[in-house]
Amino acid sequence: MPAPAWSDGPLPPLPADLRERVEALLVPRPGEGPALPDRPVRRLLGVAGPPGAGKSTLAAQVLAAFGDRCVVVPMDGFHLAQTELERIGRADRKGAPDTFDAAGYVALLRRLRDPEPGETVYAPEYRRDLRNGVAGAVAVPPTVPLVVTEGNYLLLDEHGFGPVRDLLDACWFVDLPEEVRAERLVARHRLFGKTAEAAAAWTRGPDQRNADLVATTRARADLVVDLP
Repeated sequence: MPAPAWSDGPLPPLPADLRERVEALLVPRPGEGPALPDRPVRRLLGVAGPPGAGKSTLAAQVLAAFGDRCVVVPMDGFHLAQTELERIGRADRKGAPDTFDAAGYVALLRRLRDPEPGETVYAPEYRRDLRNGVAGAVAVPPTVPLVVTEGNYLLLDEHGFGPVRDLLDACWFVDLPEEVRAERLVARHRLFGKTAEAAAAWTRGPDQRNADLVATTRARADLVVDLP
């Protein structure tokens, strides 16, 4: 997972205090026993936050820091297909909680929590250029000890996302000043084809409504990460 296409400049390194938190997360707990080569202790780290706050960037920083010990599985892979959103009349608010397959995401997290020896789990990823998810795009081998999953609704207790929090060993909430977050969202929307007017309208409309909802989940996080 490289730096997101809409990020500014090269990916900065993961801050030392966050790296220490991840290292501590990977230490076996009393009673777990030692990690085995073919079945290490598996931890799930969530990265939550509103649209445009920097979740993908932080996940990419963790991946860069931990290399082949880590795989990133974005929640966005569970977007309902654009054709389905149009069929059910939700395309004009794509990104809202009920525009995702929350049950499918929960089922994947349960598989990732308890990997079968020798079994690779495949997860979908969202392709903004296609406006759709792509099945089987992210491979999670059973030997990987850390799975980072990032998305807006990891801490939401509604719309089918309620089980997610208990499936995560830790969850961080990414915060960013509102004006900076809005600027980055507009730039992202323009990068993927929206006009300046449409990008600003979507940022003020559906994105902001989703951000307001996500903000109510902040207190459920283990850590709030303030990004520059």
